[in-house]
Amino acid sequence: MSSFLREAGAEARIEEFTEGTPTAADAAAAVGSGLDQIVKSLVLVCDERPVLALVPGDRRVDPAKVAAAVGASVARVASPAEVRGATGVDPGGVAPFGLATLETVVLDRSLLRHRIVWAGAGSPRHVVGLAPGELSRLARARPSDIVQEASTQAPG
Repeated sequence: MSSFLREAGAEARIEEFTEGTPTAADAAAAVGSGLDQIVKSLVLVCDERPVLALVPGDRRVDPAKVAAAVGASVARVASPAEVRGATGVDPGGVAPFGLATLETVVLDRSLLRHRIVWAGAGSPRHVVGLAPGELSRLARARPSDIVQEASTQAPG
C-alpha cells in the first residue's frame, strides 16, 4: 500500500493498530475521529460486475442508488467470498485504491466535506488518512449520492 501511495505522489499517512480496525467504529476509536470521517470500502455486485462503493462509517450504502450511479439495473452487497475474489482482501481490510480488478468506484459526496478521512489500507490493522479529494483521485471515484436517507439508518 505504501508503495502505491508513494508512486502516486499521494499526500497520505498510514497508521497501524495491533488490536485491529476491522469495523468503522474500531477505526474511528483508533484514530480519534467521528464515524462520518471513516470510509467504508464496500464491494457491491452490479449486474454481475463488482463495483466499489465508498461510504461514510455512520451511513449505510443504498444498493439501488449505487446501481443507478453506475448504470446497472440491480445491485447487491457482495458476499465475503466475492469481496476476496474482487479485491484479494477479506472484508474489513479493503483499501479504496490500488485494486486493478475493480474498474468502477463511486464515492458518497458527503465524504467530501471533511478535511481528512480515514480508509482501510489493505489489512484489518492498517488505515490511511488523507484528504477526500486525494481519496477520490487515487480511487478514480465518481462522487455520487449512494447512501440511505438518514431517517432510514439503523443503529450501529
